[in-house]
Amino acid sequence: MSASKEDDGGLAKTDEIPNAGFRLPPEMLQAMQDVFPSNDPLDKPDFSVVDYINGLFPTEQSLSNIDDAIFKVKTEIRDLDAEIRDTLHQQTEAGDEGQRALRNAQGAIAQLFVQIRDIKQKAEKSEEVVKEITCDIKQLDHAKKNLTASITTLNHLHMLVGGVDTLESLQSRRQYGEIANLLHGLMNVLEHFDKYLVIPEIRILADRLAKIRQELGTQLLSDFQSAFSAASAKQGTPSSQLADACRVVSVLDPKIKKELLAWFIKMQLSEYLVLFEESQDTAWLDKIDKRFNWLKMFLVDFEKRFGPMFPTDWEMSERITLEFCDITRTELGNIMASRRNEIDVKLLLYAIQRTMTFEAFLNKRFPRLTVTATAEPASLPALTSVSDQKLLSVVEYPDEKNPFEEGSGSGPKEELKVNFTHLTVADLPPKLDASPFQGIISRCFEPFMDIYVESQDRNLTELMDRFVEDFRTRGIPKPTEAALQEGGLGIVLPSCADLFVFFKKCMLQCGQLTYGGQALVQLTGVFRKYLKAYASRMLIANLPKTLSTSASIAAATSGLLQTFMKEGEAAPTRMTEEELRKICSILTTAEYCCETVQQLEDKLKEKAGPTFALEIDFAAEQEVFNNVITTSIQLLVNDLETSCEPALIAMTKRQWLSVEAVGDQSGFVTAILSHLRTTLPTLRTYLSSSRKFFTQFCIKFANTFIPKYIAHIYKCKPISPVGAEQLLLDTHMLKTVLLDLPSLGSQISRKPPASFTKIVLKGMTKAEMILKVVMAPHDSPKIFVEKFLQLLPDSDTNELQKILEMKNVRRGDQAVFSDLYRNQAPSTSQSHAAHAHGDVSALSGGGGGGGGEPESGRIKKLEMLIRNRL
Repeated sequence: MSASKEDDGGLAKTDEIPNAGFRLPPEMLQAMQDVFPSNDPLDKPDFSVVDYINGLFPTEQSLSNIDDAIFKVKTEIRDLDAEIRDTLHQQTEAGDEGQRALRNAQGAIAQLFVQIRDIKQKAEKSEEVVKEITCDIKQLDHAKKNLTASITTLNHLHMLVGGVDTLESLQSRRQYGEIANLLHGLMNVLEHFDKYLVIPEIRILADRLAKIRQELGTQLLSDFQSAFSAASAKQGTPSSQLADACRVVSVLDPKIKKELLAWFIKMQLSEYLVLFEESQDTAWLDKIDKRFNWLKMFLVDFEKRFGPMFPTDWEMSERITLEFCDITRTELGNIMASRRNEIDVKLLLYAIQRTMTFEAFLNKRFPRLTVTATAEPASLPALTSVSDQKLLSVVEYPDEKNPFEEGSGSGPKEELKVNFTHLTVADLPPKLDASPFQGIISRCFEPFMDIYVESQDRNLTELMDRFVEDFRTRGIPKPTEAALQEGGLGIVLPSCADLFVFFKKCMLQCGQLTYGGQALVQLTGVFRKYLKAYASRMLIANLPKTLSTSASIAAATSGLLQTFMKEGEAAPTRMTEEELRKICSILTTAEYCCETVQQLEDKLKEKAGPTFALEIDFAAEQEVFNNVITTSIQLLVNDLETSCEPALIAMTKRQWLSVEAVGDQSGFVTAILSHLRTTLPTLRTYLSSSRKFFTQFCIKFANTFIPKYIAHIYKCKPISPVGAEQLLLDTHMLKTVLLDLPSLGSQISRKPPASFTKIVLKGMTKAEMILKVVMAPHDSPKIFVEKFLQLLPDSDTNELQKILEMKNVRRGDQAVFSDLYRNQAPSTSQSHAAHAHGDVSALSGGGGGGGGEPESGRIKKLEMLIRNRL
């Protein structure tokens, strides 16, 4: 054992020495591990000698092999020492060899540097020799270049001097053919003397040439005017001399060409101005085709007679056509402004259609026009080329899509909708590429598009009157077989789809008739006007007038009161099923209008462009239809409330003080459930295409019925504890039915929305808490007030007084409870807030009725009755 201690001491000492004297950085250890990966525990950075030895000898019995372990370790140490010695020896030899290699490399570099220096010196000497040899050759090259430039310049000068003299001679003899060729060459030659214009002789030649060009321009204009004098303009014949003159004009200043063309085109169109002068019958819109036919015949004759005379790149026919269009646009604008009261919508549409057809013809006649119109609009949308039938006739659309909806729908609600994107390429007029003729004449009609808008206003007035009359005589159409099979009886009014189809046709036609967005803005005002008119005359005006609450109460007190005490009796007077269907149909129609109005607004903004998009807004109209939806839902809620009102009155008239035992549900509950089971499935069927509004109806009904039910509970006075138990059972039954209200009577059970469930639970739980407080004994005012605060933490003194009146507590005794409530409310209401939904068993104590039975026993019986009933 002493040897073992010594060994342990020695090992421990050896373990401490390296750790204390030699420790490698963690980065170096990690690098060594990456280069020489090893799983040996001796190579780990956190190697512990003690842990390693404990791993070798975990028990005392394992110490019997200590000699073998020591021998193994010593052998490994000897191997490592030998390997280290070999490595050190190799590294020493490698260092010596590296030094020798470095010295050899340095010597080679020095020798190479000397050789490079010698080569550079020899190259410099060679360059000097070459320069001496080629010096004379360079001088000869410069001399040759200067001599060539001098000869070229002298030749150009000779050509310029001779050409100017020849040009003056040809000008006097009017030999325009030779002038055209010579003048073009002289202009090119003169460009070579731009840098020599400071020389007086060169300046004189340039001035003479400029003077000749100016005189030629004046001379050519005079020759053309003589050849096409006013008296012989129609009979003027082209000649080769005029054709050569046109070639000369092409070489002269562009202003000469522009002046000549302006005079010639004006002279050619002078007859048109006379024939279609504002005072002539042919100038009016109904004979607008004669204007266009005149140009067609004129162009045929012009190209036949004068086509060869003018160069092709002058595009004379196109220029004449552009000038004709500018004159026609101005003349039509003036005559329409002076005779505005004579324009009706048919004449306006006819003139626009014929004009656009003519513009489409010009686009095809001159497809590669490079000339720009003098008054071309800066930015016009692509022209829509249309035929008479395409422009003026009504486009038919399928009756199952929305007019402005990108996709199609299905179901009863979509039967009357039409799809805006259903039109194929063949149905729509073809679009033309941008051209100077696009809208060049038809733009003059845009200031008069209010005539078209006023006409659509009158048409919509007639259409609205027809809608009202049809609804008055026919009422709501019967549901189709498909709607009956799908259960969707609350259909959209057909007049609504007809109205939007008419809007769509007007929008498409107006977009085809104009290039700006101002007319669409005016049309938007008409659309907004008749959307409001439709909402007021077709929807709001046709909502049924319901019975008032007082009338319902009067009906209940005139003999129906006792019938509601019995189960299975008929419901009180209420809306007919046809009236309910009418309200649901109006509601779904208003929803359809809201959705389609938004799509109509988007399409109008798209067609009007960003400039006029801000002026198009249907927010007010959408608000009107939303109000119709809200009113319709409120009418349905009022009808169902009115139907339940006699049952609630019957509940308050019952003698709750004389109830001796808790039985089945009361008659008023049966009556309310009967109304709910009759009405809810019907409304769900009528609103099957508008589930969200059926949910809103359920939420609104719960929000109004539950507070009314609680108010009637307070009227059930006086009431005994047994009567309160019976009323609590009835309340729980109502709560169960109300929680399932959205799916009541439906074959498909759906989980009601969380918002609806929260409303019902909050309201009906309060009603249950009120009845539980009524059931509590009031022998001890302090305990009673504590229970009141526990079950109704958010109540006030008024509710406490109402509950005490239900328990038939005298007025004088109520003051004690009120004082206790005012003293305890600030300190206890907060602590009891979490127990507002406490169990019925929380109310324990002595009974106050029911044959002296303990309170806890009555509560257990009540729970059993509720479970059996459910």
